[in-house]
Amino acid sequence: MKLDRKIVYFFSTLVCFLFSSFADGKTVLVTGGAGFIGGTVTESLLKRGDTVIVVDCFISMGHDRIEKYNQMKRERLSLLQEQYKNQLFIYECSIENMSECEQIFQRHSVDVICHLAAHAGVRSSIQNPQKFIKTNIEGTVNVLELAVKYGVKHCVLASSSSVYGNCEIIPFSEEQPTDKQTSVYGATKKSLELIAQVYNSLYGISTTCLRFFTVYGPYGRFDMSPFIFMDAIYNKKPITVFGDGTVVRDFTYIDDIVGGVIKALDTPLNFQIFNLGSTHTIVLNDFITLIEKIVGKKAIIQYKDFVKADVRQTQASVAKAYELLGYEPKVLLKDGLQKMFDWYLKTVMKD
Repeated sequence: MKLDRKIVYFFSTLVCFLFSSFADGKTVLVTGGAGFIGGTVTESLLKRGDTVIVVDCFISMGHDRIEKYNQMKRERLSLLQEQYKNQLFIYECSIENMSECEQIFQRHSVDVICHLAAHAGVRSSIQNPQKFIKTNIEGTVNVLELAVKYGVKHCVLASSSSVYGNCEIIPFSEEQPTDKQTSVYGATKKSLELIAQVYNSLYGISTTCLRFFTVYGPYGRFDMSPFIFMDAIYNKKPITVFGDGTVVRDFTYIDDIVGGVIKALDTPLNFQIFNLGSTHTIVLNDFITLIEKIVGKKAIIQYKDFVKADVRQTQASVAKAYELLGYEPKVLLKDGLQKMFDWYLKTVMKD
């Protein structure tokens, strides 16, 4: 298997060398470009000189304070638009709306698509499965159909570590089976991978699917545990732990994730799936203790029954991403959480 990867890497490097213009000054359409990962990807692309078309419907599911989060997303894009006036185009549009999305493709010549738009959350997908299926599956088909129609040759799509379910083989590698899902969310992301492979096979579009492992950091989603715990501990409010707190997670800092996304955007590899994680794990109870130290306050913990759809352990093998993309996570959890807390004080608590 390692020999195969080296062969793929050799030819992909050769292609990128022969067509070096592909890696510089291209037009990238980023769905979900105002979101947590999407906003950071957008900023990184703009900084290096790309033109970015953001497609985002500014809808957040699964948490309170939705308006606060959406306001932050809009302010972030507004600042970027002031700085990169001729490089950034923003469209408030849902990927579920095929006709509105097509108008964007008619206005712009898109070189590559970074498809990050989705409804996320294991527990939320149990409560509203129809919405997850409509956005994550039907919306993905819309994006890929437009890629075919308008001649886009390379698409990077956001998958998730949730596709592994409760797999007992640790660390998770891309070669192992992922046919036993534990949530509708995981099932929609597995479907995304299968659909991406079909479009690669039928139309020759290079499609790369990235399995993200619990991303955290500045501008992190308000419905994810890093923000929920940090916010509650700082404000002396109780946090809820489902189960006994012994689940294990591979938390990955946003800059490491975005670095992997950019490398995938620059490296068409026909069809590939990559894990993007930190490779380091922590028990949830220890994770809470670490946040307590950073915030300087004690957590008030309420334990509830374990949610069946949750997985008990995640850990990424990133050997494949390292070999073919040069992906190498660098930020330690304690350092990443400190950066997140600094942002939290400056941005979320500024009022």
